[in-house]
Amino acid sequence: MAWTKYQLFLAGLMLVTGSINTLSAKWADNFVAPGCGGSQEHSFQHPFLQAVGMFLGELFCLAAFYLLLCRAAGHPDTSMDPQQPFNPLLFLPPALCDMTATSIMYVALNMTSASSFQMLRGAVIIFTGLFSVTFLGRRLALSQWLGILATIAGLVVVGLADLLSRNDSQHKLSEVITGDLLIIMAQIIVSIQMVLEEKFVYKHNVHPLRAVGTEGLFGFVILSLLLVPMYYIPAGSFSGNPRGTLEDALDAFCQVGRQPLIALALLGNISSIAFFNFAGISVTKELSATTRMVLDSLRTIVIWAVSLTLGWEAFHPLQILGFLILLMGTALYNGLHRLLLSRLSRGRPPAEEGEHERLLGGPRTAINDAS
Repeated sequence: MAWTKYQLFLAGLMLVTGSINTLSAKWADNFVAPGCGGSQEHSFQHPFLQAVGMFLGELFCLAAFYLLLCRAAGHPDTSMDPQQPFNPLLFLPPALCDMTATSIMYVALNMTSASSFQMLRGAVIIFTGLFSVTFLGRRLALSQWLGILATIAGLVVVGLADLLSRNDSQHKLSEVITGDLLIIMAQIIVSIQMVLEEKFVYKHNVHPLRAVGTEGLFGFVILSLLLVPMYYIPAGSFSGNPRGTLEDALDAFCQVGRQPLIALALLGNISSIAFFNFAGISVTKELSATTRMVLDSLRTIVIWAVSLTLGWEAFHPLQILGFLILLMGTALYNGLHRLLLSRLSRGRPPAEEGEHERLLGGPRTAINDAS
């Protein structure tokens, strides 16, 4: 079936905004500017402040939800389902997981390349599958177990490519290893977030934009408050600011004032989060969850190509092999092979229950998986 112009627009919007999200965060990290009090020029390394910006972008989804709600009230013939009452505190545990994982990933992005960052996020499949079996009592199909094994193999290859890429002058080898391990650790937390969302949130049939926005509200408020104690917590060499604290938001604002392009990068991060969540939800509804998975894989290619073009990282052929293995693992876990076999046999693709209606068909991914 041919896609409509609106569906093509949604697919393009998801691909572009998803790529901008990671690229803008990495772009901000590459800027060098003086901070407060006439301090020497240093890199813009403020991962926790960037995470606050990401949650601000998610918060905009809540505003979009209420705009749709007002529109539906004025036009009763719209297709928006009536909203059932629910306790917003249900979103607090997933939001805490999201806040922790996102902060860790932004720290890791300072230490490794954008393409490796995006590829290693595929580790979420491993932990999501294992946690769904352990805590949700699910039984994984053979193809899903094979997908997990393929993902593990792909992660090993990508990690090996990082170890062999010594031409990257921006990052020391120890930083790259630490960054890669932090990304994988963050995926464990994201997997816990997914299990919590499925066990306690999805049964309430909350509108996806409302769910994303509510988690964004919790994350934005809590992490903004945490910036105050972070200003005084010593972090030693782990810190990227002159004061050597866990986060120095004042230093970040001073750097933004002296280098306006940093503000542009942060704005790109915030706005891309909001539009990416909207586009991802709409793609799942208008097309399918499988299409969303394919577009997310294409996002990795775009980020990789742009990073190589801008000279942010060095090319290593092992990354291609690692990406292909990760792609195969994702396809097996999501059941894409069944759809391809059905196409080849000229039969109709098997109907997946609720694939168009559910926010996430097949694999469970975080309700606001856009970092």
